[in-house]
Amino acid sequence: MKTLISSIGRNCFTLSKSGLKKCNSNKLVLQNIDQNRSMISSSFSNLPSSVRIVEVGPRDGLQNEKNLVPSNIKIEFINKLSETGITAIECTSFVSPKWVPQMGDNKEVFTGINKKPGVDYLCLTPNVKGVEQAIEAGCKECCIFLAASDAFSLKNINCTVEESFKRSEETIALALKNNMKVRGYISCVGGCPYSGFVEPERVADIAYRLLKMGCYEISLGDTIGTLNPGLAVNLLHHVCRKIPTGQIAVHYHNTYGQALPNILTSIQFGVSTIDASVAGLGGCPYAKGASGNVPTEEVVYMLHGMGIETGVDLDKLVDAGDFISSYLGRENNSNVAKAILSKRGKSNNKKQQQMQQQKIFVNTTTTTNNSSSGNLGSEKDNRKLSACV
Repeated sequence: MKTLISSIGRNCFTLSKSGLKKCNSNKLVLQNIDQNRSMISSSFSNLPSSVRIVEVGPRDGLQNEKNLVPSNIKIEFINKLSETGITAIECTSFVSPKWVPQMGDNKEVFTGINKKPGVDYLCLTPNVKGVEQAIEAGCKECCIFLAASDAFSLKNINCTVEESFKRSEETIALALKNNMKVRGYISCVGGCPYSGFVEPERVADIAYRLLKMGCYEISLGDTIGTLNPGLAVNLLHHVCRKIPTGQIAVHYHNTYGQALPNILTSIQFGVSTIDASVAGLGGCPYAKGASGNVPTEEVVYMLHGMGIETGVDLDKLVDAGDFISSYLGRENNSNVAKAILSKRGKSNNKKQQQMQQQKIFVNTTTTTNNSSSGNLGSEKDNRKLSACV
């Protein structure tokens, strides 16, 4: 029998036929997981036995921060994530610092992190130049993106969807020529902040074309978080008719609190790759009201409770989210993380004060030295975004 271990603060329980029982260990042990999955499957159909989490916090989560996050903080953040058991981390974006100053230290960050065996370290590469820089930094897997809406594409990258295909074709070809894996993102799969509803047939066609161009996986991004389980079913119904379910990932924003219900719907379709951002970091400046990605902690907690394996240590994940939230000086957006931290009896106020002191010191240094790459650019609020998924 398999055994799945997942921590819940300082409390510990064992799951039996009679329910949850408190035990002496500091872990929640789900014994006889095969039997438990059988009970769960009587209510849910087509559940995967395991799910791959793609952590997007270091890139998608931090790219819109107005104040530059120092490279050493990003590196420590990614290193902490590497120790959680997550096997795919989106680290940075190789894009012009003129448009995204936050990612101006891309090479320094990517070459500075500890590359743990078994973990894929992804980078966003919006164009050929981005791929060239990623190759130089030693990146083995890159991500490209398109929108499902012309209006959004024009706002985001100054070209129509069809024009962006031409750009992507060259980008993907160069990456594949250099033995890089390529992951494709589609933005606005649930709706566009400028043109409204997006036809699921169009999303399916874009996914199919990206797969044919060489992407190994397509991540469906609900950029403004308007999807609900009913709409998600309709979207997946169309996309799954065009490409294999095993090559679909989902990337839900939690604007209307529908991210977890949508993920539950998706895994019942057989989708087994989920994008998430620790502490719910992220958002989109071109999508008013988009409140950020689904917190990774919430996803892992739900999946573990359903007997679905992720390989992720929830305690370590909470630590990583607490680290970056404390540095940014903001409340953690994960309810699961807040509950666990509360049960630990941890005082975040003192830690936040310490992190803020470090932040002031490092930011002062950054202002003086700019950065080792010398091309971080300005901190103007009206900058262009490299990708909004």
